[in-house]
Amino acid sequence: MIDMTVDLNGLKLKNPVMTASGTSGYGTELEDFFDPSLLGALIVKGTTPEPREGNRYPRMAETASGMLNSVGLQNKGIGHFKEVIYPDISRYDTEVIVNINGNTIDDYLNITGQLVSMDKIRAIELNISCPNVKMGGMAFGTHSASAREVIREVRKAWPRHLMVKLSPNVTSVTEFASIAEEEGADSLSLINTLLGIAIDAEKRRPKLANITGGLSGPAIKPVALRMVWQVSKAVEIPVVGIGGIVSSDDALEFIIAGASAIQVGTGIFLDPEAPVKIVKGIEDYCKRHGFSNTEEFRGSFEDVAP
Repeated sequence: MIDMTVDLNGLKLKNPVMTASGTSGYGTELEDFFDPSLLGALIVKGTTPEPREGNRYPRMAETASGMLNSVGLQNKGIGHFKEVIYPDISRYDTEVIVNINGNTIDDYLNITGQLVSMDKIRAIELNISCPNVKMGGMAFGTHSASAREVIREVRKAWPRHLMVKLSPNVTSVTEFASIAEEEGADSLSLINTLLGIAIDAEKRRPKLANITGGLSGPAIKPVALRMVWQVSKAVEIPVVGIGGIVSSDDALEFIIAGASAIQVGTGIFLDPEAPVKIVKGIEDYCKRHGFSNTEEFRGSFEDVAP
């Protein structure tokens, strides 16, 4: 028997596969394809204190082996989540993690304070790294002092599992990983999207109304994999790998590099059933190689020349 459970520093997952925030709404959209409770966790779309309309259209553009998005955290706010969404998704037999965002530390504390009363929410993903909003988010994730301050304050206010989502758009991702660990993060998720642009050559104009957007998909996987490998060696807390994971082979590479769990994002747009296929693929890999659980080969990457 293969034990697919993962202990993410006290947060128990039935398997190491999660959805990435912003790629399947609140999880209910997946019900047409599979039971969301089959996954280790659902990370719901980014939530802010007040409703946000998001950025102007167009806000998505296809790129080679990926996509750029500049949605801008469109959501109906924490009030709507509390009154409408939370009662619905509480029925899922899996962990539900809320990705929280804000322009100021008070914004983050506002959301955190309201989530504390929701017992089903046993973890939050502190997003300090969103590259497609003009205020907040990115500023916290790319300045060490600001990152330290917001993590510290949210840690004081949040009594349960705190996952911090890191930006790849920094000089040293390990520096920010260490800051998050020092300030009490229970786990880290990385990477968020890479900042990029797409140009319409005929019009000589940007394809996105916001000009810049976050690059995701298979194109960023080598960068994400490298950063997960670096961070997993630099900190003691668990690392959750994100970036270009569309198959079980992709997921396995992240686990071998040191990730305890993974998130599937853009891969869901390519194949809505990708997350459950990845769970099955990881289990099959364990059977083929004689592993009883993923922890037996996590971080087993031998970084020597072939």
